[in-house]
Amino acid sequence: MFSNALNADLGMLYRDHSGWLFGWLRRRLGGNTADAADLVQDTYVRLIDSGRYPPAGEHRAFLTQIARGLVIDLHRRRRLETAYLEALAARPEEVAPSCEQRALVLDTLTRIDQALDRLPARVSRAFLLSRFEGLTYQQVAARLGVSHGAVRKYMLKAAQACLLALDEPAR
Repeated sequence: MFSNALNADLGMLYRDHSGWLFGWLRRRLGGNTADAADLVQDTYVRLIDSGRYPPAGEHRAFLTQIARGLVIDLHRRRRLETAYLEALAARPEEVAPSCEQRALVLDTLTRIDQALDRLPARVSRAFLLSRFEGLTYQQVAARLGVSHGAVRKYMLKAAQACLLALDEPAR
């Protein structure tokens, strides 16, 4: 964690740049002040969690890099949530999951999406084609222009990443 001197520096970093970061995020989020305020706080939490302090003269660039990732995560989470809620709306009301079940499913979907996003493009694409489009491994191989054996390796790698993501504690 940070030493007392770095804690003071972190406080100064927050005072000097949180207003600017809020404005930057608000513009990126179409004027949404609530999300911008949340992401300002999340940016500093990520900074603290990383244990790294931005080098002199690079404070804004460092904060922007963290915040940009958080904006991407927010948009991805919202797309997943929208797709899930649309799927729920198509179901009869009597079989709809509880609010708690919905939150658990959304958390699971978000974790899997993040895990797949960290994989090489072919690996995540193979997984999505097989699991969500229902293609056979042979069809995936043809679509990606790779061998059947390569698809098997991709699927194993993707499944392992998903399982690891689900074992990680929630943030």
